[in-house]
Order: sequence, then C-alpha cells, then structure tokens
Amino acid sequence: MKKLLYFMAAILGLTAVLGLATWRLSAAQGVKTTSNTLTIYNWGEYIDPALITKFEKESGYHVNYVTFDSNEAMYEKVKQGGTAYDIVVPSEYMVQKMASEGLLQKLDHSKIKGLDNDAPNLLNAKFDPHNTYSVPYFWGTLGIVYNDKTIKNPPRTWADLWSSHYKNSILLTDDTRDVMAMGLIATGSSVNSTNTTEVNRAYQKLLQLTPNVKAILGDEIMNYMTDNETPLAVVYSGQAEEMTSENSHLHYVIPKVTNIWYDNLAIPKTAKNVKAAYAFINFMQEPQNAADNADYVGYSTPNSKALKLLSKAERDDKEYYPDESVIAGDEAYTNLSQSWTQRYNDLYLQFKMNK
Repeated sequence: MKKLLYFMAAILGLTAVLGLATWRLSAAQGVKTTSNTLTIYNWGEYIDPALITKFEKESGYHVNYVTFDSNEAMYEKVKQGGTAYDIVVPSEYMVQKMASEGLLQKLDHSKIKGLDNDAPNLLNAKFDPHNTYSVPYFWGTLGIVYNDKTIKNPPRTWADLWSSHYKNSILLTDDTRDVMAMGLIATGSSVNSTNTTEVNRAYQKLLQLTPNVKAILGDEIMNYMTDNETPLAVVYSGQAEEMTSENSHLHYVIPKVTNIWYDNLAIPKTAKNVKAAYAFINFMQEPQNAADNADYVGYSTPNSKALKLLSKAERDDKEYYPDESVIAGDEAYTNLSQSWTQRYNDLYLQFKMNK
C-alpha cells in the first residue's frame, strides 16, 4: 500500500512539475502575463529560491522565473520581441549592446532605493555610465585555480601560464572573450582591443600556449578540479569559491591584470510589468536580501551594506573581495562591433582547432 501511495504521489508531483514547466515555457514564449506577475529572465541557479518566496509574500506579486545559459541566448530572445520578461540579467558588454540597440529601458533612479548601498567603484562603469540602464547584481574576476598538491609555485600573471612547467596541465573555460583576453593581456593589450596588430599578436601568443592546454571545457572544469584530476584551470571567481570550499587543496589567484565582470539587473523595453520590476530591484538592493543571495549563490555582492552582514571570513576573503587597489587596473568587457566580434570568434575557433 505504501508503495502504491508513493507511486501515486510521484505521479501527482511529476504532473505538477510538468504543468509548471509548461506554464513557464508559455510565458517565456511571449504569452501575456497578468498585472500581478513579474517575469524574471536570469542565469540558472543564480538566485536564492527563498528570496523569490520572500518577495512574493512581501510584494503580492507572483514570480515567473525563466532561465538562460548565455548572454547571447538571452539577447536573441529579447530581440525577437513578443516576450514577457520584466527583468533580465545581462553581463556588462551585453548591457552596452542591448542599450545601443534600444532593447533596454532607461532607469528612473527616483524609483530605485538603495543604489547608494553599492560600492562606488562598481557603479558608473564604462559599459553603463551613471547606471542609466542597469543596477549591479553580482561581480567578480576571471582568474586561475590551482591545486597545491601539484603546483608549488603558482602563477601570478596570465603570462606565467606559458611556462613549460605547466605542460598539458591547464583547463580553459570555453569562452571567446575570456581566452582572447588571456592572450591580449599577456601581450600588453586591452581586453577590448580593436587593433588588428594587437589582436593578431594575441592570437599568435595563444597558439604558443597550446602545449600547456589539457582541454577546453564548460562547467565540467569544476568536477575535474575538485576531483584532483588537473593542476590548473581558468575560471570565474564564483566558480572558484565553490571549488575551493569543496577541496582544501585548491586556491584561487587573481592575476595581476585581468577581466573584471559584472552581471546586472535591467528592464527590457518590452517589459509588461515595470512597476513590479522596480519593486524587485529595490527588494534585491536591501542589504539583508543581497547578503542572503551572495551566501546562497557564492558570488561577490556589490552591495557594501550587505557585505557587512556576511561572516568575517567571507568579507575578509581577498580572493573574492579584493582591495580596490588590486582590481584598479582591471577591465570589464565592452561591446565589440559585429565585425570585431566575428574576428574574435574566428581566431578563437582556429585556436581550438589547433589544440
């Protein structure tokens, strides 16, 4: 009897899940939502679910949460129109791209509470002067994780990765801009260079790295590193935080000059419930909510007041909350023209083929 009850419960649970998934898919495909619904388009596993429940309870809005796996996928979906997204979470260069194409609403700062809670050095960035279109959500760096079982003299700069000591030892994140950034920084250029000579020089430098590259991977990098299968990997700081918490032999290094990234909250031009979007932005700007979110997700909060609510060990961790002097020379990605985006992609593909 118990087995039958468990079976029936499982069927009912599956039916509910499928129903919810179908409803969410319908919303994602552009079905008009009700006036009390807020549709959020975010990266997967990039918010504490308890905060969604809390927001719904406090605001009276129902949240329809839809996910994407890349900036480009999100961009294409918003650009197609007919969507019902009220909040999107683009990275820095994508904010710039979407704003330039008229896909984002200019923010009314009189409706935003708590923007002054954010660290001044993370506001008014080049990709969005005066935060005209976006509010910081999480931020971090591109860096290197190493295993102290096999690496006794860890790299401190991107150029160090070219050392013969690291032959067939490095995992690279499968991302055009991140890999090209390594070559550009190692040759003394900007991560946003549109100088043909500089970009070609960076590509030639990357070709010299191939003997040291073990593989180019996505999220699988995390498993390889936590299982002690590879000595070095190029990762984002948030990924590094998760890996180092699972394996005490892993450590994160912020290279002397690197990419600093931002993910941001923005309101699409096609938003159906702008009032709810502002309510959510304000909710996430509240220090306790921002702190809870950082604790859950594991990425760095831009909210200075939230930072004070984290444990001393977390807020004093210089790998994830580095001093401003450490990141002063770092660059965020800016949007490249279509022709330069294609050039970067072509060179990166050639690099992968040479691996």
